[in-house]
Amino acid sequence: MAAGRGARLKSDGPKALEPICGRPMVEFLLNAARAFGARKTVVVAGHRIGEVRNFLNGSTALVHQKKQLGSGHAVSQARAALSGFDGSVLVLYCDTPLVTAKTLGELVADHGRHGTDCTLLAVESENPLGYGRIQRAADGSVRKIIEENDASAEEKKIREINVGCYVFKAAPLFRALGEVSVNAAKHEYYLTDAVGILAKNGKVRAVVASDREETLGVNTPSDLVRIEAMMEQKILNRHIENGVRIRDPKTTWIDEGVVIGAGTVVLPHVVIEEGSVIGKNCVIGPFARVRGGSRIGDGSVIGNFVEVTRSVIGKKTLVKHLSYVGDAAIGSSVNIGAGTITANYDGRKKHKTVIKDGAEIGSGTVLVAPVTVGRSAKTGAGAVVTKGKNVPDRVVVVGVPARKLKVRS
Repeated sequence: MAAGRGARLKSDGPKALEPICGRPMVEFLLNAARAFGARKTVVVAGHRIGEVRNFLNGSTALVHQKKQLGSGHAVSQARAALSGFDGSVLVLYCDTPLVTAKTLGELVADHGRHGTDCTLLAVESENPLGYGRIQRAADGSVRKIIEENDASAEEKKIREINVGCYVFKAAPLFRALGEVSVNAAKHEYYLTDAVGILAKNGKVRAVVASDREETLGVNTPSDLVRIEAMMEQKILNRHIENGVRIRDPKTTWIDEGVVIGAGTVVLPHVVIEEGSVIGKNCVIGPFARVRGGSRIGDGSVIGNFVEVTRSVIGKKTLVKHLSYVGDAAIGSSVNIGAGTITANYDGRKKHKTVIKDGAEIGSGTVLVAPVTVGRSAKTGAGAVVTKGKNVPDRVVVVGVPARKLKVRS
């Protein structure tokens, strides 16, 4: 479910698209559902649905909740998209992005073993404020879920809370939703009321999550910061386990979806963003930023105070100091001198710089795109290679504007 807006996050955009480690929140849930084997995914969206539609780009079914009438109403809007389906329906809230495919698989497996109409994920919380409390029957089944606003003082003492992750049998789910009445206080239809209807037949179970961190929700800016830090640590641990040496995890930020080869060393104060791919045995940093889905070849160095964006860099290429490389295709065994800039923007459009294998770019060179530097060509220190003035293979250029170096006979 992804219909809400980020009001409590102090954001006007769709809550589902709030970024965490470079990816919208909803993407983490979609990936987890697909990873454990969901046959079909349906996103229920409402606030600024056009933005959600653009993000999904046809990758999953999209249902429009035109009026924000609560979680029960949101799920009921998906009925047509699930027409003819008679299996298990997994219902997730987009603001619990840490839930893993493993946990979803365990929840679905428990649901199948016990043949319940609904199985939900629960957690014991020291501070249950704001969450629905789970009231159990004597046999351990769920009697009902009591929302915070409807709970008595005694009920608010219950520590077991509803995470907002459910598995339902499809037919009982939609029958129960048809019986749900609007809540008098909030004028919404609660999904938890449907759970209560199913619970009257003793057909609802709660499974306590083994990892409490997975169950944390994003409701406030502080929640977002805390959960992003947890996600970041998981990402760093994954790279470390895969053979990447991260010298200072506290000052290293790597987005979800980044690929880094074994043997690469990431030095302090490095940011790697937006699905970039870094090869084996590279050195990145310190104080470097790689973004825009860039590709860095095996054995290359992206050094201190270097930014690389939307660029492909070949094997064993050195970009060691104080350089900006944007919208560039750089070959193998190239040396980029300190302070080099690819001037990729002309005020209206971005343009490409090509630097071929074996080229040597002198310190302080400015390459005004679009421009090509040929194989084994060289630029002198401080050279400005202007737009369209390509440097041929094995030629040396110097000066402002750059011109071919005359060799004395």
